[in-house]
Amino acid sequence: MSDREARGAFDREEAVGPGRWVDAGTLYVVATPIGNLADISERAVSVLRGVDLIACEDTRHARVLLDHLGVRKELVAVHEHNERAASASLVERLGQGGSAALISDAGTPGISDPGQLLVSALAEAGIPVSPIPGASAVVAALSASGLPARPFWFEGFLPSQDKARRDRLAALATLEATLVFYEAPHRIVKSLSACAEQLGGDRRAVVARELTKRFEQFAHGSLASVLTALEAGDIPARGEFVVMVGPPAAPADADTADADALIDALVAEGVAPKSIARVVSRTTRLSRNEVYAEVLARRGAK
Repeated sequence: MSDREARGAFDREEAVGPGRWVDAGTLYVVATPIGNLADISERAVSVLRGVDLIACEDTRHARVLLDHLGVRKELVAVHEHNERAASASLVERLGQGGSAALISDAGTPGISDPGQLLVSALAEAGIPVSPIPGASAVVAALSASGLPARPFWFEGFLPSQDKARRDRLAALATLEATLVFYEAPHRIVKSLSACAEQLGGDRRAVVARELTKRFEQFAHGSLASVLTALEAGDIPARGEFVVMVGPPAAPADADTADADALIDALVAEGVAPKSIARVVSRTTRLSRNEVYAEVLARRGAK
């Protein structure tokens, strides 16, 4: 979006008037762009303009976005070192009828960023909290990864200490879900090395960096091959990373045996082939087409 287009979008909002979606005594959890400033929503801009104050992770970082949007509001720092004390103050102000927005440095607050303690304190005080949805790095990365998202496990940042990192990965190794981690550039090689060691170098992996920015990159392969590309510099160790690791592969023999037994039972009950394909594909790693073909083959053999 050009500056002229951006100004046009904000001019339309001004015609509606700031505060269109703002109620007194409410905290709005506002998702902000993770890179591309054009990814903020019309509703998010209106809320930021309409609230009495904005709670943010870093006031200096917040002003870059707010200046871009032409928003001038009181800023209150809410970060990991002061969140409990800041929450008490905000509970009091919102309880008196004020309105506030909560933003993080990028993305959705409370998701691997400060915000959980504040929202919890407000909920206990009976003060409404309303989400203004938008960008989230974990969802953006997973949607473009090609890895299964049902289910996925969002871990956030792994421990920075080597032993703690290895122990945590060992605990996650058998989880039948796509694992999603955030990682900083100076730790990405160590983290990928630990993932390969504890999860298995042959596990399918996708590493995303610089999401929504000019040098956005997705690297696909096994954990071992992606690690090799990082070590060789083919994937620059720059920008913020989202690391996604596919679920562990089920033993083929066990999966086939389970599917065979289930197909036999459903065929014996007279269940339609399409229904058998749907049920078996949901409970094993076989696709619907594979199951459907097997059912037809068994019927034809009789």
